[in-house]
This record gives sequence, structure tokens and C-alpha cells, in this order.
Amino acid sequence: MGNTINMQDMRHLNLFNKITHISTRFCFMYNEAIIFCVPKNLVSKAVGQEGTNVRRINAILRKRIKIISAPTGIKDAKSFIEAIVSPVTFKGLEITDGEIVLTAGSQSKAALIGRNKRRLLEMQKIVKDYFGREFRIV
Repeated sequence: MGNTINMQDMRHLNLFNKITHISTRFCFMYNEAIIFCVPKNLVSKAVGQEGTNVRRINAILRKRIKIISAPTGIKDAKSFIEAIVSPVTFKGLEITDGEIVLTAGSQSKAALIGRNKRRLLEMQKIVKDYFGREFRIV
């Protein structure tokens, strides 16, 4: 992962660290929500008992918060993308050498692309940062 962290992301990461006591450097925006990626074994600790940590961060930042497990490689791409776009579902995910192609129905495709292709552009940036591949929806 080779993306740069801006000051806003740094503030979000510091707040996340203070509340959850878990240090991570993976934070991004998708669909007006802030998504934090932590190792798979620390997800339940980061969420907190009955979601207390998520609710505290949500109250401070006044934005939706998601905590998902960080991918360890390209083999985790399907579960990673499913976690980001949930509750929207898709039919399949095909990984080739240079790109990741997501197959979806017409309703899901519209929800995944978003108005003015905003969600598509956000997802393309996320996939490029994490996996170094291009992203398409068909």
C-alpha cells in the first residue's frame, strides 16, 4: 500500500487509536463513511463491547464508521470489497493480472457506481492503493 495520509486522515487515525487502543494506518472514505482497516484478529476489540467504540467515534466525528479486517493479499480481495460495499451485494469478482472486475445486477451496479460515478472513483482509488490493480464494474 503506497498511498499518502493527509492531515484529516491522521486526525481520524489518532482518534481511533485513543479510543480503541489499536494502532492502524489504514483509513479511507467510501460513500460518506469512514472505514478503518485493522488486522482480522483485532476487529472485535476495535468495535468494542456491544459497539461502544464505534458509537463513541461516530458521536465525535458525526460520520458513519465501519471497521473491517485488512486484506493480507490479493486472495482477500473479494471479502475486503464485500465488507466495504455492504449492504449492496454483487454477483461475482474476477481477478486478472492487471485488474479486478466486479459483476453486478442492474440495481446493484447503479448503487456501486453512484451519482456522477463518485463511488466507482472512490473504489478505484481504494483497489489501486491496496492491490495495485485497476477496478471495473460490469
